[in-house]
Amino acid sequence: MKKASIISKQGKPELGKVAGRVADWLRRHGYAITADAATLEFCPDCGLVERDDLPAAAPDFVIVLGGDGTLLSTARCVAHSGIPILGVNLGSLGFLTEVKQEEIEQALADVDAGRCELSLRPMLHCQVQRGGECVATFEALNEVVLNQSAVARITDFEVRVNGNFVANYKADGLIISTPTGSTAYSLAAGGPILSPEVPGFVITPVASHALTNRPLVVKDTAVIEARILVTREQAFLTVDGQVGTELDECDVVRCRKSEYNVKLFKLAGRSFFDVLRTKLKWGER
Repeated sequence: MKKASIISKQGKPELGKVAGRVADWLRRHGYAITADAATLEFCPDCGLVERDDLPAAAPDFVIVLGGDGTLLSTARCVAHSGIPILGVNLGSLGFLTEVKQEEIEQALADVDAGRCELSLRPMLHCQVQRGGECVATFEALNEVVLNQSAVARITDFEVRVNGNFVANYKADGLIISTPTGSTAYSLAAGGPILSPEVPGFVITPVASHALTNRPLVVKDTAVIEARILVTREQAFLTVDGQVGTELDECDVVRCRKSEYNVKLFKLAGRSFFDVLRTKLKWGER
């Protein structure tokens, strides 16, 4: 039997109606459905599966109902299992959850019929090295961020690429971003937009105190090392704006391309530039 899972953002006023539509379509087309607790409130006959348990449930694909944050947390759970994701936007911006509510049935039909392409989104593998030992590892779809807990406090960072010294930055933070994450925090901090197929990563200082410091794009084969030299408050590493760990002075955050890709369904006839124009309110054709 075909299997699908639904993961939802709790508290969205339109969730009940949308979740019902999705579950109804899946039932009518022969799918066994599992869903998280937020979805089960509106689809009580579905089986329960939380995000961390999705790989064991092994659905053919996951439907995410929410915004990019919901998709990011789901993506980190399923990337190593290769389970593709269809993102339905219930948020405000939604670069990753690109399916509009009025497009749900058509998008599901296209996925079911094999008409949807898969966009493979590279992830960032990140290790925290302390005293020569690895104390934490993460996989990021958007970015990793090094900063302090206090607002507007300067931190000193040393950055190296493939062992080569790049610069010492005095800044409020440092972002290391994937192409997917180039439209997220990095963009807000003045970084460039990378098309998803560009084989690179972006290093973006946040509010740098040297006017000549600019975002830097490096190949995705590079190993990027960021070391905190001086921090006046507790420093943190944040992954996709959702998880992370505390950092000590002289900790090294080492980033490289992950062995995993996130698989996102791409609607037929809609390019990355179409999404940019819509989400960023650029001029129409």
